[in-house]
Amino acid sequence: MDRNRKWVPGFGAVLLTLLSHMTSALEVPLDLPQPPTIILQSPKDYIFDPRENIVIHCEAKGKPHPSFSWTRNGTHFDVEKDSKVLMKPGSGTLVIDISSERAEAYEGTYQCIANNEHGTAVSDSIVIRQSRSPLWSKERNEAIMVQKGVSLVLQCRPPAGLPPPVIFWMDNNFQKLPLDKRVSQALNGDLYFSNVLPEDTRSDYICYARFPHTQTIQQKQPISVTVLDSSPEGERRPGFMLPLGTTSTKMVLRGQTLELECIAEGLPTPDISWQKEGGELPSNRVSYHNFKKTLKISDVNENDAGNYRCVATNNLGTIHHTIKVTVKAAPFWVSIPRNLILAPNETGVLTCRVNGEPKPRIDWFVNGIPIENTPEDPSRKVEDDTVILSNVQSGSSAVYQCNASNEFGYLLANAFVSVLAEPPRVLTPPNQVYQVITNSPALLHCASFGSPIPTITWFKDSQISIRNTDPYVIHENGTLEINVAQPLNSGKYTCIATNNLGIKENHVFLEVKEPTRILKQPEYKVVQRGMSAVFECKVKHDPSLIPTMTWLKDRGELPDDERFEVDADSLTIRDVTDDDKGTYTCIMNTTLDQDSASAMLTVVEKPDPPTDLELTDQTERSVQLTWTPGDENNSPIEKFVIQYGDLLHQPGVWTNLTEVPGTSTTAQLHLSPYVYYSFRVLAKNRVGYSEPSQSSRQYRTNPAAPDENPSGVQGVGTEPGNLVISWTPLTGLQSNGPGLEYKVQWRQKDVEKEWSAQNVANVSQWVVSGTPTYVPYEIKVQAFNDYGVGPEPEVAIGYSGEDLPLSAPESIQVMVHNSTLAEVHWEPISPPSVRGKLQGYKVYYRRKHGLHETEEETDQEMQVLTFSGNRSEGRLPGLQPYSVYSLSIRVLNNKGEGPSSQSKTFETPEGVPGPPSFLNVINPGLDSLTLEWGPPINNNGRLTGYILKYQPVNNTSELGPVQFMTFLANETTITLSNLNSSMLYKFYLSAKTNKGSGPIITEEAFTVMHTSESCPTEPPHPTSPITQSLHSPFHKAPPVGRAFGTVNTSVSEDSAVISWEYFGHHKNVYVEYIVENSKEEWKKEFANGSHSHTIKGLKPGTSYRVKVIAKDAADPTVHSTDEMLVTVPAVASRQVDIATQGWFIGLMCAIALLILVLLIVCFIKRNKGGKYPVKEKEDAHQDPEIQPMKEDDGTFGEYSDTEDHKPLKGSRTPSNGTVRRDESDDSLVDYGEGGDGQFNEDGSFIGQYSGKKEKDTHEGNESSEAPSPVNAMNSFV
Repeated sequence: MDRNRKWVPGFGAVLLTLLSHMTSALEVPLDLPQPPTIILQSPKDYIFDPRENIVIHCEAKGKPHPSFSWTRNGTHFDVEKDSKVLMKPGSGTLVIDISSERAEAYEGTYQCIANNEHGTAVSDSIVIRQSRSPLWSKERNEAIMVQKGVSLVLQCRPPAGLPPPVIFWMDNNFQKLPLDKRVSQALNGDLYFSNVLPEDTRSDYICYARFPHTQTIQQKQPISVTVLDSSPEGERRPGFMLPLGTTSTKMVLRGQTLELECIAEGLPTPDISWQKEGGELPSNRVSYHNFKKTLKISDVNENDAGNYRCVATNNLGTIHHTIKVTVKAAPFWVSIPRNLILAPNETGVLTCRVNGEPKPRIDWFVNGIPIENTPEDPSRKVEDDTVILSNVQSGSSAVYQCNASNEFGYLLANAFVSVLAEPPRVLTPPNQVYQVITNSPALLHCASFGSPIPTITWFKDSQISIRNTDPYVIHENGTLEINVAQPLNSGKYTCIATNNLGIKENHVFLEVKEPTRILKQPEYKVVQRGMSAVFECKVKHDPSLIPTMTWLKDRGELPDDERFEVDADSLTIRDVTDDDKGTYTCIMNTTLDQDSASAMLTVVEKPDPPTDLELTDQTERSVQLTWTPGDENNSPIEKFVIQYGDLLHQPGVWTNLTEVPGTSTTAQLHLSPYVYYSFRVLAKNRVGYSEPSQSSRQYRTNPAAPDENPSGVQGVGTEPGNLVISWTPLTGLQSNGPGLEYKVQWRQKDVEKEWSAQNVANVSQWVVSGTPTYVPYEIKVQAFNDYGVGPEPEVAIGYSGEDLPLSAPESIQVMVHNSTLAEVHWEPISPPSVRGKLQGYKVYYRRKHGLHETEEETDQEMQVLTFSGNRSEGRLPGLQPYSVYSLSIRVLNNKGEGPSSQSKTFETPEGVPGPPSFLNVINPGLDSLTLEWGPPINNNGRLTGYILKYQPVNNTSELGPVQFMTFLANETTITLSNLNSSMLYKFYLSAKTNKGSGPIITEEAFTVMHTSESCPTEPPHPTSPITQSLHSPFHKAPPVGRAFGTVNTSVSEDSAVISWEYFGHHKNVYVEYIVENSKEEWKKEFANGSHSHTIKGLKPGTSYRVKVIAKDAADPTVHSTDEMLVTVPAVASRQVDIATQGWFIGLMCAIALLILVLLIVCFIKRNKGGKYPVKEKEDAHQDPEIQPMKEDDGTFGEYSDTEDHKPLKGSRTPSNGTVRRDESDDSLVDYGEGGDGQFNEDGSFIGQYSGKKEKDTHEGNESSEAPSPVNAMNSFV
């Protein structure tokens, strides 16, 4: 509901109220008192079907719920008195049962009234009318006879129905009559002929009227039309049949559809066009119908008034008709009155602004009573279309009605005024969560109610006050709009509704989500039939939203076919068929948005074979072939290939004849004579070739003389004195006829004038004998058959057979450039001596011996160099220095080599020597190494000595300073001293002559390492020499041979420490280990560039195989130590021996010390004459065996220094007189057996002692022994 109000000091501020008043929609909660509001009613014009009940709707709301009553034709309609009328409970809706009554009795104007204690609302006046479909009046139609070419109108004039019927013309077979621009149906239903033709003659022109409400069809009597051709009407200018005259008028109401109609007669049939004088037709609302004879303009407004001109034109002239259109208007709303909720003493305004043509009259009502008939109210003022209510008071609620009317209709609106004093309440549910997509608008609602109208304020995250500025917009109804929501806008929003009666707040939450986007769209696919098509559709979406992927085909669901497989981000179509072509769309939906993308699938296949081959335009040498292309299967045909078969010469073989573009369906074929042709066509597209078409009918060409001669004619001698003439024979297709033969002709060039000739058949060569050696011949071969000879052949040049050359080169000279290169020159032989085609010269040369040698070497192989063509010099590379060579030369042709030239000897100068033959390191010591070497295999001169260089290599493969040494030629060993122990050295050795040093050989070796308990797993050893250039730049020497030295191991209860010496250059060193006799894979641990590593987590009592390896990814060489067996010792028992614990030993020492102190104190007291408690106890017991203390010496009677080894009283002594040792002889029990032994209060030991006495049968061996501190100490253990 909407409400208009503003606080004002009094009625004098009404103008201010009108200027500043804002309209906002307020929904009054139904738990608050309020006047009735009509929420549902029937249309103003209600046409009912008499076969059904009449239902007149009227629903209203209010607090308390309103009661309902009705008026009919302006008077009260007592519903309860009519048994046929039922009002629905709680509603004002009437249901009238007319099944057994005359429906006309209930026609009339009805109005619903809804009332409660706060006011009365009324509905529109609803006119109830019965639908009618009256019968056609009976009439007899006269037959119409008309001359050809004249115009004709067949009138329909249906009976008036309610609502008006729909008109159409049909024949007796219920077939609609065809309409065109010559024959058309007017808006009133009449049938117009601009000119009649003989085919218009028929006797069943029937007009039908269909009545929509009753769904009945009425039929007019048939009309008979006969078109005569006895006196036909000639051509004429157009003339209007409808409307008549040159001008007419038309009135239309605003908002309705304007229909203008012009039907013209004439011969030929005129064309109709439309214009608006002084303006343009509204293109967005205009449409043409009935072959442009009807102009329609929808939703007419005042601007559509004016003069419209329709123009009829044929080739004889033009005529026009002007229709003057006026636009009237039933009342329409400009500002509809809205409900007012006012607090006491507030002022409000009801506005009822309408427009229309003519200007509507406005009448105000209060609770359904004309306002002028209601009691005077000083707070109310009526000013035409406005009611001003000032300083309203409680109890003044009412419903106001505004009625605006003119001659074309009326408008009625209810607006209640409710006076309430109500604190704010927020109608939007609390803690509502709004979810939007980034960059889309967000609307956070705060629907509220209160009287006075609450003021709405917004806060974000309970702190930030939101103002009505970008990006926020606060609407009058309290809704907060964020034009373009961003993730930073997410959070908690609080709206606060405030008026002078209270305050109310509500919290809502906004979550701005990432948009759903298709990252990889499906792509256009061209797939061959039977293959698979895969459309990918990869999507990104907000992770908190649940996505749903949907695939569509041609905007519909995918076929229910197992060939279609939908995965998370793809659609796969297997075994594609032609029906699968179309547009596939992937749609990713979330609860907030969606994204989609489409791609087409085109199913292609090889073309279907062409059909309907036809031969036309046949001549001796050509024919035209035409065909019909087969289906290209969605892939354009690129070309057609025409093949032919020759049933005469090559039956069953098809050969390509020509190709034409894919747009052609004909080909002009060039043919050969004497061929039995049949043709077929293949089509090709991007998929491949079609199957061949059916072959055409056979076409034979007549024989003729050959069109060409054999190709590839040549003459070559194979032996001295012959010439072999050969050629490529013609094919059967080239023969052009039967009896193919060849005429072979030859003559010696520039010698013979006449041609020698020979006819041959079925061969491809001819041998001419008795020719001179290697002379040129002119040759030609001509084809002929039974129908003539071929064209004049071309002349080819050939040569007769060759023979071996006759002479050898002379004047041989050798120029030596350096120790390895010489250049030889000779004089070429004359061409006749070659006796063939000169191929070149062969130079044979061999090393005889070195210059320092006297005997010739016999094992040197002869070397050969061939110099092609007519040469007179050549170079001999790769010679051995300081040597004697001999050479000879032969000439070469296709037949072979000629005689050898005289031998020529030359010498090469001295050069640098080769590398020493070997370099070994022997007898390694702690600080010395002995080297021995051998002389070069090739000295290449006089050997003058050797150069030795060496340098140390540390653990990181870095080279130390270089040392130089030179030796004489006869020195081949040296011992190097003062070297570092356990060090790798690298040696470089080269030999030298007067020309310089030769290439080096290298060797590496270790000096002896210090003695260690560990065993070296990879002792250094000499390696084979490596020859390399001395000048090769290097900084680190790669290890040669074994690179690991000594390896040490030590173990603890769960780990092992491995240490080693490594002299290689690899950076990555690993320790590998495995349980002995285990089949598991070796475990590997990286040593991190150090020379020791601890393996942790080993099992006690287990043996492991361990090795150290070195390798790099860039170097395939792997160095490894030998495997070592490491045994982890078993862990001893974890039970604690208390006797070995420090705390216990300390305690026992303290106790022993205390006892010793006590004993000393006792002895001191005794020596001083003090009484010892033992005497008192002896007196008390009166034991006869206890002797009294000897007073003469002051000692205890039972203690004897001389009997220290006698057992104490109470001990068990065996009969043999020995003391039992099966029990501990130092326990406290032994000292106090029988319960007599005890400690006194000061902790000293008191026992029963017996002195020396006579032995009896029971105690013969008893003795007393004073306890020593040691025994006392042991008794606690």
